[in-house]
Amino acid sequence: MFFPASKLVFFLFTPSNFLILCVLAGAALFGLGWRGTGGFLVVFAGIGLALGGLSPLPALAMLPLEERFPRFEDDGQPVTGIILLGGGIETRIATARGQFVGNDADERQTYAAALARRYPQARLVFSGGSGSLRGGGDSEADIISRYADTLGLPRSRLILEGRSRNTYENARFSAELVQPKPEERWLLVTSGWHMPRAVGCFRQAGFRVTAFPVDYRTGGWGDLFRYNGFASDGLFQLDLAVKEWIGLAVYRFAGYTSGWLPGPEDAAPTPATADPSR
Repeated sequence: MFFPASKLVFFLFTPSNFLILCVLAGAALFGLGWRGTGGFLVVFAGIGLALGGLSPLPALAMLPLEERFPRFEDDGQPVTGIILLGGGIETRIATARGQFVGNDADERQTYAAALARRYPQARLVFSGGSGSLRGGGDSEADIISRYADTLGLPRSRLILEGRSRNTYENARFSAELVQPKPEERWLLVTSGWHMPRAVGCFRQAGFRVTAFPVDYRTGGWGDLFRYNGFASDGLFQLDLAVKEWIGLAVYRFAGYTSGWLPGPEDAAPTPATADPSR
């Protein structure tokens, strides 16, 4: 029940969806004679869409997530393995078109391939199933397996986990698959805004990981003084951030994460910056 319920919650409370529903509800109430309430909802939604699309509000929601973990620096410690989380693949379109199709988070694959070259002895795990409520079809792991060579991921080293449907299952099934030891160092590759929830889930699963955040949506705290040129860009960023904050709260209540906003305090040290492609 958790998986379909989470899909419904995210659909209803994602800001752009919620505000559009407010417009529709307001128009309906206005037409039924509830002009005050209906008018209020329409105006509220209009202001919300403007603020969410054009103001720095999306950056304000996103920055605490992306700034929670520092960028990774190779400090010389041996790397046992690299875990790449799904979420950067358009599985339906990739299957239909017969080629790899990434989405706006496909930096995850790019950096995982660079890390695989940098640490040729490291084990390489991809964790990603299908997010479809109907089930069936190719999983993200199926697509990765099919196009590993295209992406620069060494197929002979790939360990594929294709059952997981969400971050909690990513952590749980990956831990079951690789049986990590306490002294091992595993790099976790996912989007910067998703890293707190992902690390929290892995910790809760007893899997100690080192964060390797990628796919940033902000340039830093200076973005609080920038305005978006396109409302669609701002709304998309706000949708991502609010969805992640909802996910953090729901996962904490469900006992899936180690804290409300997991941070690097009890993780392996991850100082400032290195590009693995160098």
